[in-house]
Amino acid sequence: MDILAELNPAQKAAVEAINGPVLILAGPGSGKTRVITHRVAYLIRVVGVNPRRIMAVTFTNKAAREMEERLDKLVSASVKDLTLGTFHAICARILRQDGKAISIDKKFVIYDDDDQISLIKRSLNDLALDPKQFAPRALQSVISSAKSQMLGPADLPGKSYFEEVTRRVYERYQRLLTDSNALDFDDLLLKAVELFKKNPEILARYQNRYLHIQVDEFQDTNLVQYELVKLLAGKYRNICVVGDPDQSIYSWRSADIRNILNFEKDFPDAKVVLLEQNYRSTQLILDAATHVISANKQRKPKDLWTENEKGVPPCVIETYSEEDEARYVVEEIDNLMRGGEVKSGDCAVMFRTNAQSRALEEAFIRYGMPYKLVAGTRFYERREVKDVIAYLRLIQNPNDTVSLMRVINVPQRGVGERSLDELTRWSREQGVNEYQALKLLADSSETSAGLSFSARTVKALAGFAVMLEKFIEKSRELDMVALFDLVVEKTGYKQYVTGLVDGEERWENILELRGVAQDYKDLKQGEGLTAFLEGVALVSDVDDLPDKQETVTLITLHQAKGLEFPVVFIVGMEDGIIPHYKSIDDPAQLEEERRLCYVGITRAKKKVYLVRAFRRHLMGSSTVNKPSRFLLDIPSHLLTRGEAKDETAWTTAGVEEKEPELLKDLPKFKAGDHVKHDQFGEGVVVNYRRVKHDAEVVVAFDGVGVKRFLLSFAKIEKA
Repeated sequence: MDILAELNPAQKAAVEAINGPVLILAGPGSGKTRVITHRVAYLIRVVGVNPRRIMAVTFTNKAAREMEERLDKLVSASVKDLTLGTFHAICARILRQDGKAISIDKKFVIYDDDDQISLIKRSLNDLALDPKQFAPRALQSVISSAKSQMLGPADLPGKSYFEEVTRRVYERYQRLLTDSNALDFDDLLLKAVELFKKNPEILARYQNRYLHIQVDEFQDTNLVQYELVKLLAGKYRNICVVGDPDQSIYSWRSADIRNILNFEKDFPDAKVVLLEQNYRSTQLILDAATHVISANKQRKPKDLWTENEKGVPPCVIETYSEEDEARYVVEEIDNLMRGGEVKSGDCAVMFRTNAQSRALEEAFIRYGMPYKLVAGTRFYERREVKDVIAYLRLIQNPNDTVSLMRVINVPQRGVGERSLDELTRWSREQGVNEYQALKLLADSSETSAGLSFSARTVKALAGFAVMLEKFIEKSRELDMVALFDLVVEKTGYKQYVTGLVDGEERWENILELRGVAQDYKDLKQGEGLTAFLEGVALVSDVDDLPDKQETVTLITLHQAKGLEFPVVFIVGMEDGIIPHYKSIDDPAQLEEERRLCYVGITRAKKKVYLVRAFRRHLMGSSTVNKPSRFLLDIPSHLLTRGEAKDETAWTTAGVEEKEPELLKDLPKFKAGDHVKHDQFGEGVVVNYRRVKHDAEVVVAFDGVGVKRFLLSFAKIEKA
């Protein structure tokens, strides 16, 4: 099989560029996955590179699986020796292998989002701080952002009280992570960098091993990931990064677009290859998307083109409200299906914020049209799934305090919150963690002297410790499935969960998790548990999305990246939604919103609908929003306009009309005016604009924030 046979000239150039640094700028739908897969196959089959000397980094587990399947067809058995996976998965392997050099036990567990929040709450409690005053999720976000910039607690500023509290919580949080032999997602990356920087001999071993390093979705990397890549590629410099600055949409996850924009500065001898031929969309869809993204300054220009048909222009639809917007989407999908143009699985409805799904879901339910909400509760976040995983994590690492506290009374053993608080207090007095305290209770009944536990509670706690010890012992001889079954049986979890109101569904989820465990059955005792726990910890919501959907997909624009659908509806095409109101006044964030819109449009193969509502409920109040400024970037000849369904007495054209009689009786304001409101107090007018039959005023209030009002309803007067 000729590796290069089915590649276009640009793709072929990208595959053959194997020496030195390479930057592949891959437009949407340009066959990027084919290129990165064929490039690895080319290195193995044509150049003769040992697969063991190649590292290929992907953005998601799903992308890694897809790449592995494609490579298996191209180079067969060679794939098993390749280092292929996400940054987090690869770093986890490195740390299990060599982390002992920086005091990391190879049996560490990986804390997910919920685990991190639990640990931050515990940190607040330890520091006698109120979680209502210092929101755990906000603290988690600040700590994660600091880690992505390689900042420790001591590096944080302490200029304000909140910053000082954050620094103290961060410090305590890290202490608790260490005590639990746990790493969060950011630590997987940070600790790998720390390992290499503190141990040149270990770094040299990895540098010598990896002759070629390839990184996909490079525009989504953060500072730590880029530092890791530069360290690993430091010897041979055969580093190939693939990405598209126009699709950098994850700054809120600390992705740094500067990594890809400045790659040529860091590697002046880099070869740059542009993939501009699109295989997904029609030319009119590409033209509209190009006009949207061309207004950005932080980008590397590309000229997308396709040999596909010209197609139909994107359709702009204006509805009256979010309910009408949702109804239009459902009815149009139904029309397309009745006309034989599409199947329901061909359609995706994309939105900017999760809150927008409410009206959409109600409409789909009302019309009886099946749908899949990708933003819904993820499988691995379901209570019963997390419970069983917590038991398994305790077998792997009994010092995992978060998991211990989660299941010590699940199923109920008569151990209440007060007993757990007492256990924590006593364990600290003894200078041990909670698990070690349980072992002390189990080893000697006299140990409980001085504890305010009932005999029943002592028996329950000691019994839990004995059970856990037996699980740990059995894990050395049982395969992954047998261990799974033992845990579910001996804990009484099946009886517990089937006794709940929705017990049958919850039990089905546990059986589904058992099916995942089957994939690790053939690994050696101990190794199967480690691999299983690592696999479930690093999965993402998009990883759970089937390759072939049989129902309409409801999905956020952020989650839609990397996917494609014949028909795409993007709802909420209004200023304040797309772009988001928090980003409008920040040039860098506004550019990211534009990229997000670009990503949404370029998911479509055949048709794009850009839908907006004239009036929408936002943050508890009804507002009239202008059409998205991104719609104005697209020339009118590249768009068609649909008709609104049920509402005819509304329009935004009133901005140009004579002032309605109603407005003559309302007060006039301008930006900068000082005003007062009965409920919110005094503030300053940020914006004032006319809308049909009314006016909208935006006011920044002291201590309350920015509020929008329709003037006919607002009780506002000049201060």
